[in-house]
Amino acid sequence: MRAILLSVSLLALAACGPRPQVQISPEGQPLQAGYRISPEETDAVQIRMLDSLNTLRQAAGLVPVAYDSRLNAAAATHARDMALQNRPWHFGSDGSSPLDRARRVGYPGLILGETISESYETELQTLGAWMEQPETREILLDTRARQMGFAWFQEESGKLWWTLVLGTTAINAPAVAPLPPAES
Repeated sequence: MRAILLSVSLLALAACGPRPQVQISPEGQPLQAGYRISPEETDAVQIRMLDSLNTLRQAAGLVPVAYDSRLNAAAATHARDMALQNRPWHFGSDGSSPLDRARRVGYPGLILGETISESYETELQTLGAWMEQPETREILLDTRARQMGFAWFQEESGKLWWTLVLGTTAINAPAVAPLPPAES
C-alpha cells in the first residue's frame, strides 16, 4: 500500500512540473515537433508526394507526372543550399536559377516552375500549403508538366527545406488527360 501511495504522489508531483513550450510558426500556428525523416523513410516520402500530387492533378483532369532523377538532383542541391543560406528563395548561393540547376544536372526539357518551403511540416502538409497559394498551385497544376523533382534537407533542429521542380520534355503533349472513349 505504501508503494502505491508513493507512486501516486510521484505522478502527481510530475504533473505539476513545467509543461513543454509549444513552438509557434511566424503565421501563428503551432509547429509540429518531432517530424524526422530517416534515410529509411526517403522512398516512402517520395512516393507519398508523387501519389498525392498526381491525385490532385487527376482531380483537375491533368496527366500525371513522373519522377526524373535529374530534377530530383537539382531539387536536392537547392534544398541544401537554401538551408546553408538560411532563407527560402529561388536563387542559389551562386546566383543560379531553377533553370540553371536543371541544366547543370543534364535535364533537357523546359522548367515550368519551382515550389519551395521552409517548415517543420510534413511533406503532405507542405503540399497542402502550396495548393492554398495561387502562385504555387498554378505551378503544381501546370497542364504541361510531365516530370517532377522533389527533395528536402532537414537540419538538426528538425527544420525542413523542401524543393519541388516541375518540367516537361514533351512540349507538344496534350494539356489534359485523354478521356476514355464513349460507350455506345
